[in-house]
Amino acid sequence: PAPAGLPGDPDPEEAVSDDSSRHGGRVRGFPHERGNWATHVYLPYIAQEEFLELLELLVSRARTYVPSLAAMEEFHLSLSQCVVLRYHWIEPFVRSLRERLAAFHRFFCVADQVKVYTNQNKTRTFIGLEVSAGHFQLLELVSEVDRVLEEFDLPTFYKDPSFHISLAWCVGDLSGRLEGQCLRELQDIVDGFEESAFLLRIQWEQIRCKSGNKYFSFPLR
Repeated sequence: PAPAGLPGDPDPEEAVSDDSSRHGGRVRGFPHERGNWATHVYLPYIAQEEFLELLELLVSRARTYVPSLAAMEEFHLSLSQCVVLRYHWIEPFVRSLRERLAAFHRFFCVADQVKVYTNQNKTRTFIGLEVSAGHFQLLELVSEVDRVLEEFDLPTFYKDPSFHISLAWCVGDLSGRLEGQCLRELQDIVDGFEESAFLLRIQWEQIRCKSGNKYFSFPLR
C-alpha cells in the first residue's frame, strides 16, 4: 500500500466508503479508489413549490406501476457523464471549464416531455422530463465541456443526447412497466397541470461541476 499523506491525496475525512445500503441500493458505475473523484458537469435546477406539486402527482401515479419508485431530492440537467478525475487534476480541470464556459449567456429551454431512461449498465431506471426546446444551446455547452474532457483523456458526452431532468428513480431495469400506458398517463398529467407551460420553461443561470464533495459554479452571463 502507498504511504498515507502523499501530495495530492484527499484528506482522510474526504475518503468515501462504498456501502450501497446507504444510498438506496444504487450500484456504482465504477469502483471507488482513494484519490479518484467522481466528477459531473450539469445545469442545476432549483425546484419551485409548483414543480414539487407536479412531481408528487407524477410519482404517485407512477408508483401504481412501480411501487419502489423514489422521487429525486435534487434536480439537474447533465452536460457530461460521470467521469473519474485524479485529485490533482481537479484544479486544472475546473480552470479549463471556467475559461471555455465564460462566454455563454443565460438561456431558456422547455422540458415538458415525460420519458423513461435506464443507466448504461441497466442497474437503475429513471423517469425524466425531456427537453423539447433549447436543444441547440445545450449542444453548444456540451461541445465545450467535451473539449475539456478530451484534454484530460476522459469520456465525452453521449453522441445524440436526450437532455432531461430526472424526476424519480428505482433500482433495476423496470422500464417495461413504466413505458406504454404509464408513460401516457404521466404525459397527460404534465399536459393538464395548471401553468405547466410557464413552469417547465426554465431559464438556466449557472453551470455547476461536482467533484467528490466539492462544488464549483460557473455563472452564465
